[in-house]
Amino acid sequence: MFDDAKTGRFDLDGALARLYAAAPASVSFRKLRKRLLRRTQEAIARYAMTPAAGERWLVCLSGGKDSHGLLALLLDLKWQGALKADLLACNLDQGQPGFPERALPDYLARLGVPFRIERKDTYSVVAGNTPAGKTYCALCSRLRRGHLYRIAREEGCSAVVLGHHRDDALETFLLNLFHGGRLAAMAPKLRNDAGDLFVLRPLILCAEDDLAKFAAAMRFPVIPCDLCGSQDGLRRQAMKRLLDQWEKAHPGRRETMFRALQNVRPGQLADPSLWDFAALDAGADEADQA
Repeated sequence: MFDDAKTGRFDLDGALARLYAAAPASVSFRKLRKRLLRRTQEAIARYAMTPAAGERWLVCLSGGKDSHGLLALLLDLKWQGALKADLLACNLDQGQPGFPERALPDYLARLGVPFRIERKDTYSVVAGNTPAGKTYCALCSRLRRGHLYRIAREEGCSAVVLGHHRDDALETFLLNLFHGGRLAAMAPKLRNDAGDLFVLRPLILCAEDDLAKFAAAMRFPVIPCDLCGSQDGLRRQAMKRLLDQWEKAHPGRRETMFRALQNVRPGQLADPSLWDFAALDAGADEADQA
């Protein structure tokens, strides 16, 4: 753990300078950075993620491109004075075979960012309790989330901050639609079941393609997830391919679909728990029932 992890105080100017030291000076990169910052800041404002003074956020860093981007963009916003929360980067080392356990702590220490590394062998638990032919994702996610909640409480954090982006939300929506029989995606902000922590997704308006370009330009030490990535035929990968096909045939389709998630008309669906069909007035204008 970094020496100042408990206080969240660190040399932000130095950390940001080291963070962007390898970044290109091109106009295209500046536009990319500006676009990602704008969309992250927009999500924080739109979905009421704005922290009160003195709040701490546990920024979950898996080592993938999205979580690296999340930490960088939050540090950038904090440096600009647009984010008041103290940030604590956290990696949960799940004991995956071949995981480079020094990669993230060395990287974070070099930046000078407060961090905590937690080592819990959830890999053996998941691998030992998942039937043959089934994916690890569901059990792995539950175990990981439980540890992150515990760490957030131990560190006095008000929120667990995740790197899910727009495309993750769309893939989840399609998974629920095609396989779960429900209309659901990913909430930008929610409260955990215990009611003592928020779960925040500040990248929810950011496109995965932008985050991938950002990670490559920034030369983040990206660590692939071999736990689930080694399994073929994952349903989420099928949803990603489907979205890619739609986007290729109709550019902008992802953005249109995400706008739909923000423009729900309960009266035009068929869920009686959301709309009182019995109370409809036969003489009412159709527009009033939309």
